[in-house]
Amino acid sequence: MVALKEWFDAAFYRGLAEQLARVEPSVDADLFYEQAVCRLEERELKARLRHTAELCRAHLPTDYRQAVAILREVVPCYDGEFRSMFCPEFVGLYGLDDFDFSFEALAYFTPFCSSEFAVRPFLRRDLARGLAFMLKWASDENEHLRRLASEGCRPRLPWSFNLSELVRDPAPIWPILDALKTDPSLYVRKSVANNLNDISKDHAAWMLEKLAGWDLGHEHSAWIARHAARTLIKAGHPGSFALLGFARAPQLALERLELSAPEIALGESLSFSFALRSKKDVVQKLAVDFAVHYVKKAGHTTAKVFKLKELELAPGREVILKKVHKFCDYSTRKHYPGEHAIEVFVNGRSFARASFMLCD
Repeated sequence: MVALKEWFDAAFYRGLAEQLARVEPSVDADLFYEQAVCRLEERELKARLRHTAELCRAHLPTDYRQAVAILREVVPCYDGEFRSMFCPEFVGLYGLDDFDFSFEALAYFTPFCSSEFAVRPFLRRDLARGLAFMLKWASDENEHLRRLASEGCRPRLPWSFNLSELVRDPAPIWPILDALKTDPSLYVRKSVANNLNDISKDHAAWMLEKLAGWDLGHEHSAWIARHAARTLIKAGHPGSFALLGFARAPQLALERLELSAPEIALGESLSFSFALRSKKDVVQKLAVDFAVHYVKKAGHTTAKVFKLKELELAPGREVILKKVHKFCDYSTRKHYPGEHAIEVFVNGRSFARASFMLCD
């Protein structure tokens, strides 16, 4: 697999140099290319993105607005490509003193790529002013701009710095998220859910209270709420299950938790099954999860929760659930021998646990 940093390779810089020189004849394409590829192999992805913006600053007119005008003509050549993010990166680096013009530029660039990272320095500089722009974007007809309204103000956006003010108090971004609660675009709804999931890590009760005020009978709002609460659901937060209509205190018996083997080797799969029997006289909505208690290098165990099934269990009825789980090393998880365990949760509550040995 080609490393992501190779999006900014020698061929990209040769093409960019030619495009800039086409729009702005004063650009020395050969010099731009020579400076771009010098020690290129030493730079990782984000360093290459920043380096590209810095090169544009060095070779384009010193007037910021003139430089942005040139980039507006060049960016369509990279429509939909991550590489085009050097254009909003340029705005984020050099446009902080021209706030309104820069926000218009970010709005223009974001359908070609995304301005989610570049908008954050402006929010850090003047949160209220930036969020006022983004609230307007939340009602724009372009889904890319509506998504930027949500994605750019995520308190904990991956690959970017945290917006500490919003980590402490997410209330200022609620009008934006609320405006997007029934958005028809899945692209936008995913961003809203991710923003809310960020918030849930610091303000779970606040987020759940806000979502409870939505009409969760609307399919789009319900989708957002479900995905926004995913971290809380995995953590067994009782309020998250109640929000999504699951029984707050399920009344049932979990019986016959059985493992396919008391011992397995790395690379093999473990099967397990169990029965759930209702002990309530009304239908119960259930979210069934399981956790694997993995042995770590130091010898202790940590649990990782996996989704198993959602179901409605009628009064007095029994259902048998089965699962096969493979134990092999991944880039994100390395296994160590020792006593592991499978634990079954229903609506966030632990109902049964069984141990097994994992061998080399």
